[in-house]
Amino acid sequence: MVEMSKMMLPMTLSKPTRKQVATTAATCVVLAYCARKLWPQLWSALGKKKSKKLETVLNKLESEGIKNKKNGASHNVDKLFYTQLRYLLKIIIPSVWSREFGILVLHTGTLFARTFLSIYVATLDGRIVQTIVKRDLRSFLLRLTQWLLIAIPATFINSLIRFLESKLGLVFRTRLVNHAYEQYFSDQTYYRVSNLDSRLSNADQCLTDDISMFTQSLAHLYSHLTKPMLDVALISFTLYSFASSRGASSKWPTIIATIVTFITAQILKAVSPKFGKLVAEEANRKGYLRYIHSRIIANAEEIAFYGGHKVEQNLLVKAYKALAQQTDLIFMKRLWYIMLEQFLMKYGWSASGLIMVAIPIMSARGGGIRADGSSVDDDPDGGVSERTKVFTTARNLLINSADAIERMMSSYKEITELAGYTARVTEMFHVFEDVKTGKYQRSMVTKTVQSKAKHAKISGPMQIMGNVMDTDATIDIEDLPIITPNGDIIVSSLTIKIEPGMHLLITGPNGCGKSSLFRILSGLWPAYKGKLHKPPPSKMFYIPQRPYMSLGTFRDQVIYPDTYDDMKEKGCTDKDLEKILEIVNLQLIVEREGGWDSRSDWKDVLSGGEKQRMGMARIFYHKPQFALLDECTSAVSIDVESKIYQAVKDAGICLLTITHRPSLWKFHTHLLQFDGEGGWRMEALDTNTRLSLNDEKQRLETQLAGMPAMKNRLKELCSILGDDSVLLSKTDSSTDLQLTEQESS
Repeated sequence: MVEMSKMMLPMTLSKPTRKQVATTAATCVVLAYCARKLWPQLWSALGKKKSKKLETVLNKLESEGIKNKKNGASHNVDKLFYTQLRYLLKIIIPSVWSREFGILVLHTGTLFARTFLSIYVATLDGRIVQTIVKRDLRSFLLRLTQWLLIAIPATFINSLIRFLESKLGLVFRTRLVNHAYEQYFSDQTYYRVSNLDSRLSNADQCLTDDISMFTQSLAHLYSHLTKPMLDVALISFTLYSFASSRGASSKWPTIIATIVTFITAQILKAVSPKFGKLVAEEANRKGYLRYIHSRIIANAEEIAFYGGHKVEQNLLVKAYKALAQQTDLIFMKRLWYIMLEQFLMKYGWSASGLIMVAIPIMSARGGGIRADGSSVDDDPDGGVSERTKVFTTARNLLINSADAIERMMSSYKEITELAGYTARVTEMFHVFEDVKTGKYQRSMVTKTVQSKAKHAKISGPMQIMGNVMDTDATIDIEDLPIITPNGDIIVSSLTIKIEPGMHLLITGPNGCGKSSLFRILSGLWPAYKGKLHKPPPSKMFYIPQRPYMSLGTFRDQVIYPDTYDDMKEKGCTDKDLEKILEIVNLQLIVEREGGWDSRSDWKDVLSGGEKQRMGMARIFYHKPQFALLDECTSAVSIDVESKIYQAVKDAGICLLTITHRPSLWKFHTHLLQFDGEGGWRMEALDTNTRLSLNDEKQRLETQLAGMPAMKNRLKELCSILGDDSVLLSKTDSSTDLQLTEQESS
C-alpha cells in the first residue's frame, strides 16, 4: 500500500499532459490484449515439440490425479476442505493445555499488540505533522522522541510475530510428524501401504514435503488472516470514533468502503484459478520425480552393470519436464490473476481512499468541532494544522486498513493452496487407517505373458474373512488360499499342521507360493479365508536371502531389531554375542571392523556371505520358536551352512526352510512341495530316498545334455558321406507326427 500513500501525498512533480496519459494507457491495453491472445498459440506451438514419451508420463500423472479424485481427494475450498482441516487440527492441537495451543495464544496476543501499536503510531504521525505545520520546534522534538521510543517495542513485536509464526509451524509439524510416524510404523503399515495398497504412490513425499508445506502454510495463513481482521475491526472503530467526535459524517465513507470491497471480492473470486488443484498436481509430480531418483539410488549397481544410464536419464528428464510444465502453468495463471488483483487493490482502492478521507474533512461542521466545543476554523492558522493532523492520521489508518483487506483477499489464493496440501495429508492418514483395518484398494495389473501356470484371478474387491489367531507353539493352517495383492490365486486351499519338533522343507518352482506363504505367516499378507493359527510374530523370525543391514554399530547388526537398551534388559552381554558369532564363523570381523561400537555402511562393508551369516546370527540372539529361512544361506559354504543349521536344531528352534540345496535336506523331517499350478503335497521326508532320486536325476540330465551335440555330429557325417541315417529318419517322422497332432487338436 506504499503506492496508495504516495498517491495521497501532494504532488510536487510536474504533471503529465493528457496526451501522454492517453498514449501510455492505450499502449498498455494493446500490449496486454496482444499477450493474452497470442500466448495460447505460442504455448500450443511449444507443446507440439513434446516427445511421445513425455506425453506418456503426463498421462500417467493425470491418471493418478483422476484416481485420487475418485478416492475422495478434493482441492477446492468447500465443505470437504473444512472437514479435512478440522480433522487435522484435532491432531495438531489435541487440547487447550497443549504446548501448541499455548504458542497459538501467545502469537494471537502479539498480533493484538501490533494492531494497537499501529493505531498509536498513526495517531502519533498526525501529531508530528501538526507540529511541523505549526513550526513548533519543541513539540516536534518531543513527538519525535516519542516516535523513536515506540519504535523499540514495535520492532521487537514485529520480529516476535515472525518468530512465533515459524515456531508455530514447527510445533505443528512436530506434532503431525510424530502422529504420522506412529501410524506409519504400527501394524506394518509401512509395508502394506506400498505393497498391498496403491492409493499412495509416494508415501515418503507425503510424510516429508506435504506435511512440511501444510504446517508452514497453516501457520502463515493464521498470522496473515488474524492480524488483518484485527486491523480492520479496530481501525474501523477508531476511524468511526474519530469522525463522530468531530461532528463529521462517516456514513458515505462506510458505504464506499463496503461497495468497493464487495465488488473486488466478487471479481477476484470469479476469475481466481483453482490454485489448490494446480499445487496438488505439482506436489504429485514432485513426488514422482523423487521416486525416480530413489529408484536409481536403490538400484545403482544393477543399472551400472547393464549400462542403463541413458534410459534412467531419459526417465528423469521426462519426469522433470512434466514438473516444469506444471510449474510454468501455475506461473501463467498467477500472471493475469496478480495483474488484476494489483489493479483493483492498489489503484482502485487508492482512489476510493482519497474520497473516503476527503468526505469527513469536507463535511465536518465548521471545519470540525473539538471535544471542548471549540471550532477548528477559529484557530489562529484557520484550522490548517488541525485538518492536516486529522488527514495524516486518517490516511495512515486507512492505508493500514486497506492493506489488511488486501491481505485477506489475497489470502484466498493461499487458502486454495492450503486446500491442496490438506487433501493430500488427510488422504494419507485415511489410507493409513484403512490398511490397519484391512481395507485395501489396489489397481490390478493384467499380465499378458504366457506361462505354464495359469492362476485364477479375483477381479473385484477382495474381502478378508480369514480366522487368524495366535497360539503357543503350533502352526495350524486349514483351507487357507495364497492370494497375491494383485488378486492372483496361487494356491486355492492349503491345509497343513506344523507341531513342535517338526522341521519343514518347502520346495517348488518359481512363483509357486513358497515366499508368499512366509508373508502370510509373518502377517504381511492377509488371510482372505480359512483358518490360520500361529504363534505371535515375536516367536517367529524371518531371514530373507538378502538380510537387511541397519544404520548403526556393529552390535546393532547382530541384535536387530532390538536396541542396546533392549539387549541389556534381556541380560545379554557382548561376550554372549561373541559366542553367537563363533557359531556362524564371524568372530574375526569384530576385531577387523574396530569393535562392537564401530559404525559403517554395513551393506557395503560386509560381503554377501557375511551378511547372510549375520542374518543367521540374529536367530541365535532372538531364539524364536520358528525360523522362516528363505534361501538365506545360498552364498555360504556347505560346511559352515551345515554347522549353522545343526546349531539351530540343537537350540530347539523349528525350521521352515526354502532351499534348493540337497545338503540341507537332512536337517528336516517333513516336505511341503508345490507344483506351480496350484497343487501341493506334504509328507514325511525320507532324506536317503530323496537323495538317491536326486542323484539319478542329475545323471540323466548329464547324459541327455550330450544328445543334441551327438545328433548334430551325425547330421554332419551324413552330409559328408551323402547318405541317410535310419535313426534321423525315425526322429524326424516322430517329430512331424507330433506337430500334426498339435495342429489338429
